[in-house]
Amino acid sequence: MIDTKIHRPSKRTLIYIPIIHTETDMGSLSESVKQATLSKFGKNGWKQKVELVDKVWTYIELAIADLNLPFERIRIYQDALPICGKEIEIVTDLAKGGSRNHQILLHLIEKGAMIMGTESLELLMKEYELTKQNLAMIENSKSNEELVYLKTLSESILRKRDEFIANRIHLTLRNGEFGTLFIGMLHTVLNFLPDDIQIIHPINKSSINCGRNNEEEQKSGADS
Repeated sequence: MIDTKIHRPSKRTLIYIPIIHTETDMGSLSESVKQATLSKFGKNGWKQKVELVDKVWTYIELAIADLNLPFERIRIYQDALPICGKEIEIVTDLAKGGSRNHQILLHLIEKGAMIMGTESLELLMKEYELTKQNLAMIENSKSNEELVYLKTLSESILRKRDEFIANRIHLTLRNGEFGTLFIGMLHTVLNFLPDDIQIIHPINKSSINCGRNNEEEQKSGADS
């Protein structure tokens, strides 16, 4: 439950939810990511990864349920959700497809929270193309030099995404409102937020940090 002694009603508050992406969240890249993981770790490694991600999402669901959120004053910001005018349709489709992340979002929306387009579609598409190139290079056993070059480009785009997300939150979150940011563990959005936004961390990051290696493996296939 949110501690009202910590929350300042006249200020803006952001509830920071670190997440790990599921296979469903990977969309059209999911099969390529799966094959890359199978190639590196085998079937047991893939099975363990899926089980780990599932446990992490159970923990996140329980933590969010304990927040007692004021839904009418909640704005939801979501990793990889573009500003496009079809945000609810995207969330609904992914929730129906089995994404536990988006099932949580849909539940919050049904309770009265407002979903916000969060990211630049242009940056997401650039990262998508880089991810496809990265996966192709891994499959074709390209040189480390080429992979390092792509990683550098990916890190540059990730930083631009984080700057965009932070600015989006700054421009849309009003005094007295709560934002909930569902964001991959590799992101550094907090580094770019203005100081007047109060940050609440309901998720013990160390409790899901066991999934960090999994997230980084997915980073080589599909960014967080």
